[in-house]
Formats: sequence, C-alpha cells, structure tokens
Amino acid sequence: MARKCDITGKQANNAFAISHSHRRTKRLQEANLQTKRVWWPQGKRFVKLRLSTKAIKTLEKRGIEAMAREAGINLAKY
Repeated sequence: MARKCDITGKQANNAFAISHSHRRTKRLQEANLQTKRVWWPQGKRFVKLRLSTKAIKTLEKRGIEAMAREAGINLAKY
C-alpha cells in the first residue's frame, strides 16, 4: 500500500539533507499520515481511512461526504 492520503492524495516529496559542510544527500519528506476511523452517517458505520493531518482538520470542518465526493472515492469500498 502506497504512503498516500486517501482523500487529498498527499505523498512523499524528494529533498536534500544538507550537512554543515553543505554536502547534499537525497532524503524523503514523508507526509504525516494517520489511520483514522471516521463515522460515515449515510452508511451508518465507521470507515477506516489513511489521512494526512491536514485532511483530518479539513474533514472536521467540511464533513466526510463532501470531501469524498470531491476526491472521487466511494466510501462503500472502505
């Protein structure tokens, strides 16, 4: 399973780790992903999603149904 947010699609970013002598080595900046059980009122059950922390904050404001519809995912499969 890819390390990717189910709703926003956030994933790792390639970057450089720069030392004191300014040597640059490749590193990954991973997204802050959390596994979250979210109540889905229309389905009358919990849905287990892998979400970024930014998506969790937005989800509390906008609701799961609106965000899933915008992302184009079917909550019945989760």
